[in-house]
Amino acid sequence: MTLLLFCIFWVFASAGVAMLPMRRQYVPGVILLIAAPVLIVMIGLELGWIVALLALAAFVSMFRNPLRYLLARARGHHPETPK
Repeated sequence: MTLLLFCIFWVFASAGVAMLPMRRQYVPGVILLIAAPVLIVMIGLELGWIVALLALAAFVSMFRNPLRYLLARARGHHPETPK
């Protein structure tokens, strides 16, 4: 039950962050980006790996642009960020 509440809170928090102006999305977005893999692992432990894969697919779909940015930074590129 606690996992379900954490997941619901994460979804509402991410929807709220998405409504913020771009310059104010960074700090809460990074917190949500860090919290998501922890939740996905917890989902995998409680509900199984198939459900965890579905959660991972939803996470990657939702955070595709920040993940692309982090991947480009890891490769040594300096991508442009919105102002």
